[in-house]
Amino acid sequence: MATSRKIVYPCLVTKFQGIRVFTFPMKIKDAIFIGYVAARGVHDEEAAVQRILVTRRIASIREFVLKGNSFFNTFILNWTADTNKPKYAADGRTLTVPLLAGSAQILDGQHRLAGLDRAMSERPAIGNQEILVSLAVGLATSEAASIFLNINTEQRPVPKSLIYDLFGEVENDPDHVINRATDIARELNDADSSPYRNFIKFPGSAFGIGALDSSTVVASLRPHLDNGGAFNKVKLRSLKYQKSAVLNYFSSIKSFYDEKGIWENKGKNPFLRAAGFSGAIDFLTDSLLPRCAQQKDFSIEAMRNFISLDRTGLLLMDDIKQLDGKSARRSIRDHLETHIKNETPDQNEYSF
Repeated sequence: MATSRKIVYPCLVTKFQGIRVFTFPMKIKDAIFIGYVAARGVHDEEAAVQRILVTRRIASIREFVLKGNSFFNTFILNWTADTNKPKYAADGRTLTVPLLAGSAQILDGQHRLAGLDRAMSERPAIGNQEILVSLAVGLATSEAASIFLNINTEQRPVPKSLIYDLFGEVENDPDHVINRATDIARELNDADSSPYRNFIKFPGSAFGIGALDSSTVVASLRPHLDNGGAFNKVKLRSLKYQKSAVLNYFSSIKSFYDEKGIWENKGKNPFLRAAGFSGAIDFLTDSLLPRCAQQKDFSIEAMRNFISLDRTGLLLMDDIKQLDGKSARRSIRDHLETHIKNETPDQNEYSF
């Protein structure tokens, strides 16, 4: 296959699980030119492991790029062209890559490259910007699948709001509390120990998945996560401690319902509904967090001891199903409030 030109890249060569990979900066327009998508079940060729492109995601990335953003993480490609293969120099410092159209499968970054392509069609100068490429040559399907599965199943994205814990840049970003509430919602849905594991519906979820909308979780938590909110008042400022407090709290409530075997019963458990979750957050932020702070204990055991629900009279869906949303939310909060242990001393215990 003929080629019009070749480019010599200074590169770093490494081996991962026996796979040699060349990493180097490459112009966006050149990566798009040589890259192509081989989808599993669609293209009959070696190392076809990618999923079908999602148009909505591409459009979102295009907007992200047109706002002046770029990508720091690498794009992983697999060279499949039989002729004019990349040549690694004897000095071990450079890689010569032929610019052949459609010569490298995209193993990771297909949506990013598609979004960059669309952004470049509107703003050609974007094509001259550089991205970091990790290039393998002639991978077998099993090797490509190993890379794909490692990226898409073993790794989790860093929570967006974690940057504020690391660098303290909260003051001027109105999206911080939304990102933080969303991160806690995802932890509630994803954590193995969470009472709400796989119970929260996020945008794009399949019909019938989950019992509680993520928007409900975010809206309930959001007012309490800013600088003047309930969590900051008891000095729970980082994602680590905020999510732990929320997980422990609902775990303590779940423990009482588990004794009756009804926590996962959507028809009986009011905390799997919007009013129940919101009312529970009202109680947590108004009453329970300050009590736990006084005791310096936010553990499940401490919260369970404070709440001390009556096992013979647990609040059920039947108790609130006739109420409107606001009334049901208030009923949940009041129910929890009436069961909390009063730690205030009696008058004869005070010193005067």
